[in-house]
Amino acid sequence: MSNASEQLDEQRAATLKNVDTTGKPRVEYEDKSISFFARVSSAVFYAAASTAVILVNKTVLTTFHFPAFFFLALSQFVTTSLVLLFLAAFRKVDLPRLDGALFRDIVPISIFYFGNVLSGLGGTASLNLPMFTVLRRFSIAMTMACEYYVLRKKPSWEVLLSVCAMVLGALVAAANDLSFDFVGYVMVLTNDVFTALSGVYMKKATSSMSPATSNKLGVLFYNSVFSGVALLCYMCLLSAQQQGAGQRTVFEEISSFEGWHDPQFVTLFVVAALMGSVLNYSIVLCTANNSALTTAVIGCLKNVLVTYYGILAMAGYIFNLLNFLGLNISIVGSLYYTYVIMFRRK
Repeated sequence: MSNASEQLDEQRAATLKNVDTTGKPRVEYEDKSISFFARVSSAVFYAAASTAVILVNKTVLTTFHFPAFFFLALSQFVTTSLVLLFLAAFRKVDLPRLDGALFRDIVPISIFYFGNVLSGLGGTASLNLPMFTVLRRFSIAMTMACEYYVLRKKPSWEVLLSVCAMVLGALVAAANDLSFDFVGYVMVLTNDVFTALSGVYMKKATSSMSPATSNKLGVLFYNSVFSGVALLCYMCLLSAQQQGAGQRTVFEEISSFEGWHDPQFVTLFVVAALMGSVLNYSIVLCTANNSALTTAVIGCLKNVLVTYYGILAMAGYIFNLLNFLGLNISIVGSLYYTYVIMFRRK
């Protein structure tokens, strides 16, 4: 009788271990089989791609004064879709067929990612690089909260400490920003919210047991297609509204832009579109191999170089001692988080 009772208790414990508090099967969102090299290399790949894209986008939007940042985003979605279709046609990659279940999983990611790209490019165009990068650190705290509520992932005290340092530095820098731009701040903070939501739900999708959503390139392809369609619809609605108000439409501004006759601008625009594809893939890969929070932190960590480059080489930053101190506090927090995640958890 005693042995039977013990076996029953063990079965109950095993059952509880594999379900969450709602009684649903528990999904393990951190794949222990992924090597340390794969985690680090995907993070470095994402950091390099993100840095290149920010610098190219900033040049296109501010140096050449391109009037439509959403058209740049659309070109990146279209390029990503076409590249993957081309590779699938030659059987270099495998793209899953679209069905109802895949559609339901991808649509939330596309909505969040669409908002992420749109607000991110808007923030890039509105703020100086140092403040843009430091305000992006608020996405880390938001991602940590989303991971806790959506993925039920509880951060360690070391992670909490590093995130607090990053947010504290961002608050100090923002409170002493002499070039304050309200619209730019709203765009970047909105971008932070969408970054957190898109990263967490992408991690949830690529970690699921479904063969379709666990296909990283499949998630990337349909995310790009859905986001591109949504953005094109937005541009058409905006154009109709502008036409009704007797204003120049967004399509007229794009087609009449003088930069299309400048080979340097055209080259940079093409590079930005292609690099957008690389960035999109690096985000999916880094999130799948690590976590949404790690991707968010790496995205901010790589901005160490971008921040100092913006201070030293680009116009728009007005030096202030407390603002500069806040930037560096946030950078130290980013470095400590990277140490904790990449080296303390090998």
